[in-house]
Amino acid sequence: MSSLVDGRIAPHGGTLVNRLVQADLLEYAHLPALELSERSSADLELIATGVYSPLEGFLGEVDYHSVVETLRLANGLPWSIPITLGVSQDQAKNYRDTVRLTKNGETVGLLEVCEQYQPDKQKEALEVYRTTDPAHPGVAALLAQGEINLAGRVSLLELSRGEFSAHHRTPQETRTQFDHLGWHSVVAFQTRNPIHRAHEYLHKVALEQIDGLFLNPLVGATKSDDVPAEVRMRAYEVLLERYYPKGRVLLGVYPAAMRYAGPREAILHALSRKNYGCTHFIVGRDHAGVGSYYGSYAAQEIFSVFTAEEIGIEILKFEHTFYCKHCGSIVSSRTCPHDGTQHLILSGSKVRELLRAGSSLPAEFTRPEVAEVLREAYQGAVS
Repeated sequence: MSSLVDGRIAPHGGTLVNRLVQADLLEYAHLPALELSERSSADLELIATGVYSPLEGFLGEVDYHSVVETLRLANGLPWSIPITLGVSQDQAKNYRDTVRLTKNGETVGLLEVCEQYQPDKQKEALEVYRTTDPAHPGVAALLAQGEINLAGRVSLLELSRGEFSAHHRTPQETRTQFDHLGWHSVVAFQTRNPIHRAHEYLHKVALEQIDGLFLNPLVGATKSDDVPAEVRMRAYEVLLERYYPKGRVLLGVYPAAMRYAGPREAILHALSRKNYGCTHFIVGRDHAGVGSYYGSYAAQEIFSVFTAEEIGIEILKFEHTFYCKHCGSIVSSRTCPHDGTQHLILSGSKVRELLRAGSSLPAEFTRPEVAEVLREAYQGAVS
């Protein structure tokens, strides 16, 4: 397990990065501007606030190749996904020193360009996403990036809490909040989907032994057919209010974009939650997966390439859980003796189909209050 800092689990690499800078934006108005994509904007915040500690900026060439090939930074520290900033060759000519980073035309940060290099996108796709298929959303995003990566330290000039400001916390803030709540052990749960009864089962099994649950839904860019973040957040709030013990759960958004990198992204998600101050992280079936690109438990198996000390956060591995009509409860293949005819399992596409049709979701699948939030959102979208 990781060493402690101020009585709490140490950040990855030992130091919580802070690249938030108070500055007069007019000072930088003369600098060349680079408009960030939604994903790069998210990466900027995650680097600057310490979620991606020990990174202090976008990766240079040596670290880039090391991460792609070995799942480690050049110094040997585990890191699974290259966090890079791509621009076109024509753009790269304008970005030699300090660059003003913008979002929707507004200055949000700075990049101290120390290096430019050409990534090997085909190799990166194959190693990180395990496919070069452009239909894979992560591969598509990679191929759409510019041909040249800019590397260097970043500064974030203004932290925007966005539409979920009440739940938008930095790692320094979550660590303070965990201390305030008296939690010595904290289990994090990553989700980009509304929580159903099987998820709830995992949370409550973990809470039998762990002080607190950090429900940390991803609210950055996702696929167009994923449930919108604002709908998911309403569903989480309703669920936590009525079915979880007070003082045992903290809801906080994870402002990252989904990469759908399956096993590799599971590592990134675990290290991010370690930086938030969590001691445990739940990894279930097909974590961060998409389509049929990854094996059902590949995201659990990949952690075996590191020692527990290297990762520093304890991984809780759960098998696929579901409702069994014969058992009358949420179970897994490890606890249920009955065949598939007794199991209630709904795919994401089936759930969306039922919601669009105005049908009710089974109470055995999701809580009625959550089902109502989803039904209202989908009926409003199609009316």
